[in-house]
Amino acid sequence: MTTPKQPERSGPRTGLALATLGLGAFVIGTAELVVVGLLNLIADDSGVSVGTAGLLVTAYALGICFGGPLLTAVTIRLGRHPLLCGSLAVFLAANTLAATTTGFGLLVVARVICGAVHGLFIGVATVFAAHLLPPGREGRAVAMVIGGVAVSTVIGVPLGTLVGQAAGWQATFVGIVALTAVALVATLLFVPRLGVTGPAGLGPQARYAFAPRVLAQLGVGLLMIGGQFTAFTYLGTYLEDVTGISGGTVSVFLLVYGLASALGVFSGGRFADRGAARTLLAANVLLAVTLLALRFVGEHPVPTAIVVAVWGLVGFGLMPSFQLRVITLAGPGGDLAATFGASAINAGVAVGAAVGGWAVAGHGVDSVVVVGLTGVAVAIPANWAVGRLRPVPATPPAPAAAASDTTVAARR
Repeated sequence: MTTPKQPERSGPRTGLALATLGLGAFVIGTAELVVVGLLNLIADDSGVSVGTAGLLVTAYALGICFGGPLLTAVTIRLGRHPLLCGSLAVFLAANTLAATTTGFGLLVVARVICGAVHGLFIGVATVFAAHLLPPGREGRAVAMVIGGVAVSTVIGVPLGTLVGQAAGWQATFVGIVALTAVALVATLLFVPRLGVTGPAGLGPQARYAFAPRVLAQLGVGLLMIGGQFTAFTYLGTYLEDVTGISGGTVSVFLLVYGLASALGVFSGGRFADRGAARTLLAANVLLAVTLLALRFVGEHPVPTAIVVAVWGLVGFGLMPSFQLRVITLAGPGGDLAATFGASAINAGVAVGAAVGGWAVAGHGVDSVVVVGLTGVAVAIPANWAVGRLRPVPATPPAPAAAASDTTVAARR
């Protein structure tokens, strides 16, 4: 295995590089979800139904789940810095197509491309970020990237929706193109050059990335994300029908959730550095307790607001630990495996939404909390078992290095 040239791991330039990676993630996260608030406008202009327009969300998610790992596989030999810049350039071009096309089919194609590049960028950026900080601070670095996506749901998506409602949905995509250009220029200027960070070939990377220990961690993550999104997908409806609030008050509750989520990601990075496996297990238990509490206090607005805030804090606070564990367990295959984390998260969202829809149709909206709690609770023993797994080193380490590797593995 070739060790890449390491960038400086301290100082203001490192902070600026991490902020730049976070900006790229912010732009990409905004582009993913902003379309949800524009579906009616897109449907009217494209001459399709709102249900058909919803395929734009599905297309993006499928791009992340399948296109992200595929793009990572075919670009595995490229340097990380050119790959970051190239992915942003393609993202800019695809959103330019979305902003200028008049056909719904081309818009779907643009969304698939954006989703695939989303998966590639987040995977590369999280591994890259982990190399920018010294050992023991990788979780905080990963949190900077994932935090960009979390902040986009609080700031980028609402602002993008307002722009689209006021000036047309194409204006929102023009804004995304402009922000992507800023992120691309910032990446060229402020992010240091870094070569391939793992074995320079798909075969060696895949051997570690598809290891059973990595797949087990991805499965646990899918359970945790799927369980909470079974309930979260229908949280607005739950608040209206069970809690008894409506209109702008629902938006306030969702804003509280979004703010807590952003805070949770950044604080979760620090906990990940103290022990990613332990943090995942603790967050899993707290998430189950939170959903259980919602089941009992859901009819009362004030306690529900507190529970929703804790839910956002814990539910997103586990993300850095999850991504760090996937990368760590993959060892030399971390470059490829990093995209699997984003795929598992999006698969969990999709599965959770589908299961939640089944629960609402068959048993009413109040059932989604119980069904989601069941999925999260099932993940707890699996999380405990997977947390005991350790990465296998690429080559037999020297005695001195072995002790160091054991210490690092125990911490994670």
